[in-house]
Amino acid sequence: MSKVVEAAVAALDEKAKGFDGTAKFVIEGEGAVYIDADGARAADDEAEVTLTASRETFEGLMSGDVNPTTAFMTGKLRVDGSMGAAMKLGALLS
Repeated sequence: MSKVVEAAVAALDEKAKGFDGTAKFVIEGEGAVYIDADGARAADDEAEVTLTASRETFEGLMSGDVNPTTAFMTGKLRVDGSMGAAMKLGALLS
């Protein structure tokens, strides 16, 4: 598991506990982080929504330097699946 994925799991685990749904962040060249009601873990399981971004964009999302909506609108963040689940995830990150 990459250091980027390890850091993402550590940063998201507590915030994600109780998340109503399933989501997956795919960090290009690094791996995937799966989020559900139990928290976050390194996994590439099926999810309601999959968000894909570069390592730089993902780290910006985590730090708050990159706005998720702007990243999506400019093509830096791809969303596949349930937009409702993506919106819930966006609220979780803010």
